[in-house]
Amino acid sequence: MEPTRILAIRHGETAWNVGARVQGHLDIPLNGTGHAQAARLGRALREHLPIDAIHSSDLTRARQTAQAVADATGAPLEVDAALRERCFGNLQGRTFDEVRASAPEDAESWRRRDPAWTPPGVGGESLLQFRERVLHSVQTLAAGNMGRHIVIVTHGGVLDVLYRAATGLDLQDARTWQIGNAAVNRLLWTPDIGLTLVGWADTTHLEDESLDESTA
Repeated sequence: MEPTRILAIRHGETAWNVGARVQGHLDIPLNGTGHAQAARLGRALREHLPIDAIHSSDLTRARQTAQAVADATGAPLEVDAALRERCFGNLQGRTFDEVRASAPEDAESWRRRDPAWTPPGVGGESLLQFRERVLHSVQTLAAGNMGRHIVIVTHGGVLDVLYRAATGLDLQDARTWQIGNAAVNRLLWTPDIGLTLVGWADTTHLEDESLDESTA
């Protein structure tokens, strides 16, 4: 049985990424750098890979990135709210330092990656709840695309869950891998094994000036 080949991609840069603010479910658009990253990503995927389908979080920053890939490759695009970032409830819109100043116990639980800790406020998700949502969504997409090559455009927290699932790492293990904006991360999925890691954090397309149409 042919595996599902997945390119899992974080959205391009936003102003809140630069300011280290928690975005969560808040609908923040790409900034100028993010739009340029998305355009380069699209051109790189058009040149190097056949893509059967694109699945994106419904949040604007992911949809804008995914649309650039769809425009460049011609692959069909579908949006899925289940691919959203983790919801941080009332902590969304703040920096970690602001959370630590106003809610030190929450900040400590967040820093320690307590799997059962739920951010306060409407919709807040624990890491356990978040992992369950992400893996169910991605496994459903993968199972429906056996033998195909798909792109998933999503968020940093989602990619963290996928990396851990593919490598057998625990939710509380320290992160030692990069999750860059518009980087390409390669995974395989089969029903018997689940996710396996092929390659991670490829940013070659963001560094290659030949992909920038402004230099043509």
